[in-house]
Amino acid sequence: MKKKTGARAPKAYSNREFLHSTEARPIRLLAEFLEPQARFERYHVEDTIVFFGSARTLPPDDASEWLSQAQAHLEANGETAESATEVERAKRAVSMSRYYQDAMEVSRMLTEWSLRRSDNGPTFVICSGGGPGIMEAANRGSSLAGGRSVGLNISIPFEQAPNPYISKELNFEFHYFFMRKFWFVYLAKALVVFPGGFGTFDELMEVITLLQTGKVSKRLPIVVYGTEYWRQVIDFDAMVRWGTISPEDLELLHFSDTPQDAFDYLKKELGAAYAANGGSLRTARR
Repeated sequence: MKKKTGARAPKAYSNREFLHSTEARPIRLLAEFLEPQARFERYHVEDTIVFFGSARTLPPDDASEWLSQAQAHLEANGETAESATEVERAKRAVSMSRYYQDAMEVSRMLTEWSLRRSDNGPTFVICSGGGPGIMEAANRGSSLAGGRSVGLNISIPFEQAPNPYISKELNFEFHYFFMRKFWFVYLAKALVVFPGGFGTFDELMEVITLLQTGKVSKRLPIVVYGTEYWRQVIDFDAMVRWGTISPEDLELLHFSDTPQDAFDYLKKELGAAYAANGGSLRTARR
């Protein structure tokens, strides 16, 4: 007579209920480290240039269309507080859209330079947060130049759907902000920071803090793009006057207002870092 047996329980690593539980959080954290690491190694991505900036910045054509529609609505229906506000918002979007165009151009120039350089140096891959706005512009510029680009997306309730210009094999989705930030910084050899809101501030300030405190010891040039914006929203000089930062801390930042200036600065800094490190920009494993 055949002995009766019970049903097999699922293995722990196949138990979705467990994997999504509080107790399994360390496993999920580790997965957001190991899976990107494996993919970056598989596709030979070791040196990135990271773009930060607002998800709300529109492409020039979209911003201009919004303004045209807002003005047409106002003219057809008469001016109201609501329609006037809409026109002002659209005008602001048109003004800000120049940063989308500039981010795309800087990304394109850097990618073309990286792909065509003759010194056998590293290939720099553009990396963004994977969403719309400045992030989209960065991925789009790389795509126009025929390069690959990374998108480190994050699951949040709004604004953050993947843009269509990310290389398919380098499109990531994170749950934990700090794991996403780790991958922004770990492979980065330069940063370009365009006007943005709380998220951009958070990313910029964390990287500056890591450099200031020596937790990031590699050479990491930072372009802060859009002097008019940044000088209005953060008074770095006042921080020096109040003694909360040192004058030399400002040397961590290079302010720029044209794609050519940003490109020239990064080309010089990345070339110097490559030469100074004996022909390598590889990140030390610590």
